[in-house]
Amino acid sequence: MSEEMKEAMQAEETSQAQAEETAETETTETMADYEENFDDANPWNRVAEYMEKKTVLPVKVEGVVNGGVIAMVEGLRGFVPASKLSLSYIEDLETYLLKDIEVQVIDVDQANNRLVLSAREILKEKEKKAREEQIANLKIGTVLEGTVETLQNYGAFVKLENGLSGLVHVSQISQKRVKMPSDVLNVGDKVTVKVIGVKDGKVSLSMKALEEVKEEPEEKVVIPKSENIGTSLGAVSYTHLTLPTIA
Repeated sequence: MSEEMKEAMQAEETSQAQAEETAETETTETMADYEENFDDANPWNRVAEYMEKKTVLPVKVEGVVNGGVIAMVEGLRGFVPASKLSLSYIEDLETYLLKDIEVQVIDVDQANNRLVLSAREILKEKEKKAREEQIANLKIGTVLEGTVETLQNYGAFVKLENGLSGLVHVSQISQKRVKMPSDVLNVGDKVTVKVIGVKDGKVSLSMKALEEVKEEPEEKVVIPKSENIGTSLGAVSYTHLTLPTIA
């Protein structure tokens, strides 16, 4: 075999080996990409990421079960406990059927096929922001109607017509001295109050500020006319006095 033929065969073998190596590398990279895509396509991985990032998810209530409702997330069956569906007690869960709500993922357990959702945290955050906005717009001196919610030794908490609550300190209940708020107020009483302070998200109210100030009756002093003025010694009579002659 000539030297030229040997060199040609070696070159062909080298080229073939490089081609096989390149193909193997490309195959390995492609499989890695597929594996990464498989992870991304796994719905359990996605809902776990939603939980970590506290992502707000719009869903539709698709079923009502004992103790809560069902909503689908990424094709998975999620359970929303009744206690996590609203900020208040829900008497009839059927009213939520086919209703659009916003939820967050709060528990993911792929092994037990468990996905738990909650709307409560989102509703609490919305309520907090709405309250902060209302308080920011509340002006000192505003007069509002309200209902006595609770009574404490130091004052009465009043639920206002705008949904906010405030405290009427015992010293602000009346111009008259009040020892205990329960002496003059009852839970459920309708009251009119005036906003006298807003600080650190707390509203101070006053009932006393709306009471009319009772003026003290003026004491009239009658000044007698000059001709009627006498002395305590009575009228004084004057007589002629005779002076003795000095010798």
